[in-house]
Amino acid sequence: MGTTLYVCTTCKAGSPVPEGDLPPGAQLHAALTASGAPDVRIVGVECLSACNTGCAVSLTKPGAWSYVYGRLTLDDVPAILEGATKYAATADGIVPWRERPTVFRKQSIARIPPQILDEAAE
Repeated sequence: MGTTLYVCTTCKAGSPVPEGDLPPGAQLHAALTASGAPDVRIVGVECLSACNTGCAVSLTKPGAWSYVYGRLTLDDVPAILEGATKYAATADGIVPWRERPTVFRKQSIARIPPQILDEAAE
């Protein structure tokens, strides 16, 4: 399984979190983990530095484009998992635009090129 969906567990979605409550990012992580997606590892991380964009996730896999998405809520869980599954099925991380869930088309924060390994350094 090479695809990883990172979920910011500290995202507060721009609002204070009452003491004892889980931040919205942790709630999103729990919902995604409970539902799961084939061929996608779901990992909670403390911060994706996308604090001004609500709950954020990142999709990545070796040799492929990576993406950061924001302004996500619990209502987006099915779309996030659909998009992650489609991403996992690609060789290069590029899902055709029209095949992406709406939240992935409209709420993309960043697209990061694949890391190129310098063969001479290996």
